[in-house]
Amino acid sequence: MIAEIVPEAYDAAGRQVSQSFFQRQAPNAGLPFGLYISQPLSVKCESMRDVRRFLAECQYVSAQELFGKKYHWQPPEEFETLKKGACVDFSLWTWRQLLSMGYDARFVGGSHGRYGEGHAWIEYFQGDKCYLVEPLSRFAGDKFPRLSTLRYSPKMSVSWDGDSLKYFTHKRREFSPSWHSVAPLVWEWFFFWGWIWIRVIVRLPFGIGRKLRRKASGKPAKPSGVQP
Repeated sequence: MIAEIVPEAYDAAGRQVSQSFFQRQAPNAGLPFGLYISQPLSVKCESMRDVRRFLAECQYVSAQELFGKKYHWQPPEEFETLKKGACVDFSLWTWRQLLSMGYDARFVGGSHGRYGEGHAWIEYFQGDKCYLVEPLSRFAGDKFPRLSTLRYSPKMSVSWDGDSLKYFTHKRREFSPSWHSVAPLVWEWFFFWGWIWIRVIVRLPFGIGRKLRRKASGKPAKPSGVQP
């Protein structure tokens, strides 16, 4: 769910701009941005593990499927009741929780993946380091490998200091690392995914057995959690 960003590949700080500029770039927000942080939430998280537990109960569903609109940003208090939404809804709610826990966090919009698809996530700062939080992560662990952050490219972000909102734009960075610098990232990535696959393989027979027993007893299977 959390990874330290590679500073050479990810413009974490960005450049502060006006609110009107942000709204021109993200007209799909739909509401004045202040409304996404003004209403109290009924769920209070005290740790990142609490955040992950709640999100594991939520389902990824597009705005088109939920509301019949291409873009619709749910206020966090609405999302935690519905427990369904797109990446922006997962991220706005997660951002609110991190702010309430005292994190220096931002809501980030940009692109992700091989084909640069639109996406939303969270970043937060601790000391001189920046961390990326992926609310849609399905894995049980708290962290994912730094190499995976190279697929994230921030375009705009929003911060809240308790009094005012601040808006930032971010530049895309061209990252051409040497093998010496990227080798530790590759090793970390293989170790992470190797451990995940070992756990999946070990648990697979038990999962199949449970499904067969449910089928034999006629009980419905439990609904799946967050979708990728």
